[in-house]
Amino acid sequence: MSTGITTKVSSIEWEFINMTEQEEDLICRMYKLVGDRWALIAGRIPGRKAEEIERFWLMRHGEVFASRRRTELTTTNNRYNS
Repeated sequence: MSTGITTKVSSIEWEFINMTEQEEDLICRMYKLVGDRWALIAGRIPGRKAEEIERFWLMRHGEVFASRRRTELTTTNNRYNS
């Protein structure tokens, strides 16, 4: 029975998914065509599951992760420029 409550997973619990440049390009092009239909996109990339594609997309393009990447990049740059 579903309670309608969603569980958020922190990025710490998510292991980054490495994609080749070709896979990333295909994901971006497919996303523009079909949106977030991850199973459909995964069907075009041998060996990839819909969950991997979605996680990769969210970690690469999700707003929460994007702001975190900007913060980490700024921190790293400040560390090396000091």
